[in-house]
Amino acid sequence: MLLIPEDTMSQYSTNFLLLPIPEYPVLDCAPNKIIKLVVLGGSSVGKTALVVRFLTKRFIGDYEANTGALYSRKFTIDGEQISLQVQDTPFVSLEEDTDSICCQEQINRSIYWADGFVFAYSITDYESFRLLRPLHQHIRRIHPNANIPLLLMANKGDLLRARQVSSKEGLQLATELGGTYCEVSARESGEGVHEAFQQLCQELSRSCSSCNGEKRRGLHLVRPKSPNMQDLKRRLKQALTSKGKSATAL
Repeated sequence: MLLIPEDTMSQYSTNFLLLPIPEYPVLDCAPNKIIKLVVLGGSSVGKTALVVRFLTKRFIGDYEANTGALYSRKFTIDGEQISLQVQDTPFVSLEEDTDSICCQEQINRSIYWADGFVFAYSITDYESFRLLRPLHQHIRRIHPNANIPLLLMANKGDLLRARQVSSKEGLQLATELGGTYCEVSARESGEGVHEAFQQLCQELSRSCSSCNGEKRRGLHLVRPKSPNMQDLKRRLKQALTSKGKSATAL
């Protein structure tokens, strides 16, 4: 299948701001079955690694600072071909000594644009888990009347000795927020990652079918030509070269 990154959204500000939340219309479904996902979470939880695992079945251990990239892929769900767009994002954080979310304006735009949401956190970082409830409240202010299809994805499941967040806590939060939960390791296996993303896509596809083809009213994000595909190929080549050198050294 062809992976086509479409956007870095680099034209938006990279300064962190606490912004007032504007009033947005209710989400509706597109008749042409374009499913739009946004992956959100704290710093260094593995958001990009999860997206790359899902789309390419590969793992890259080292990434440059995430400025946000939009990837597109066509595949079949329940016998119907859909176009999936996945928006990777910079990290969000909690404002110091508060439960208020601090994020870039481009993240607010991505939240408004998306049909479904993936909340990623690391089981080794409790703060990355703690910000998810305020993040959900932030999304609710942007989409006050919409259903919010949500996947809570606990990453770094291979680092059990460093665990700070239990599976029980993750499952309880997912239930509270009305989403689904899975614990995965982007490093160790792509199977669980792919299955979790696919289940969310199935939920969204069926939800869109029930909308009777109503036209979605949403923000059209400008998507300039992106160098991300070449960048991804470069990183894969570097990762494979690095592994080859390590094996030779041993």
